[in-house]
Amino acid sequence: MTDLKELVAQTRSQVAVQVNSAMVVLYWKVGQRINEDILGNKRAEYGKEVISQISHQLTFEFGSSFSEKNIRKMMQFASVFGNFEIVASAMRQLSWTHFLLLIPISEDTKRDFYIEVCKIENWSVRTLREKINSLLFERTAISKKPEEVINKELKNWSENNILNPDLIFKDPYFLDFLELKDTFSEKDLEEAIIVELQKFISELGNDFAFLSRQKRITIDNRDYYLDLLFYHRKLKSLVVIELKLGEFEAAHKGQMELYLSYLNAYEKVEGENPPIGLILCSGKNSEHIELMNLEADNIKVAEYFLVLPSKKILLEKFHRSIEIARNKFENKNKSNNI
Repeated sequence: MTDLKELVAQTRSQVAVQVNSAMVVLYWKVGQRINEDILGNKRAEYGKEVISQISHQLTFEFGSSFSEKNIRKMMQFASVFGNFEIVASAMRQLSWTHFLLLIPISEDTKRDFYIEVCKIENWSVRTLREKINSLLFERTAISKKPEEVINKELKNWSENNILNPDLIFKDPYFLDFLELKDTFSEKDLEEAIIVELQKFISELGNDFAFLSRQKRITIDNRDYYLDLLFYHRKLKSLVVIELKLGEFEAAHKGQMELYLSYLNAYEKVEGENPPIGLILCSGKNSEHIELMNLEADNIKVAEYFLVLPSKKILLEKFHRSIEIARNKFENKNKSNNI
């Protein structure tokens, strides 16, 4: 009986995928046909009339899926995804509703990011919506690199299963769910995270697995305690997270280097990659971080927000930082090529 249930469930799932794929192809073809063959470069008034007529006829024969509003979505779909190969490569994992969330994204690179991660991580529509609304792309380190670098890393992940940590780690992290107010200590922050561990892992990323809190390591008969220790399945790396109430300081690097060296020497097992350190601070000194070349030591620094500013303010801030970072990256490359 169990085998029969599995057979039915598997077949239903396959049929659902096939139906979804056929629907996505149909909607793209309808939109593309109207855009190019029917409307062409006709005036706007003519377009409105034609779309209304097409919608009326198709709705009469095939139902409300072809309402005027939906027809316009199909037209947008075909226009935004002008290259059908992109649609074909994603339609087994992404439903029509997924694509509806992606259509309003104006930047090709940003849209490609969400498509690839959604395919690889098998996000539901709800998860994709949450990731877009939480400005995931803008918060990942990869967003601050030129478009060709982003596209290369996405391709490496999709085709070769090579995952750049810059696609995983964020800055800042949104920890508003901790509901910490007024004065609190690093211990209070840590305890609040443990209480809301599931939400914290969701903010980190679903491939993070919690291992230990205040893990003790002993070096030269002296005990040290790692705030939080995780493991990332796809990166195959231990990840140490240190929590700081204030801004990043130079001494934090030395502390993290010691922890990573210890883990690399005594905790890393065969087949794992070197451990990664994440220092979470309430503020950052960008010049300190840049001069200390933390990336070379597998150390990342990020801010955390306990209270979120408005989305508009966040977007403005992220867009400025992305532009500055990309300009620095390009200027550095130009200097190296001289």
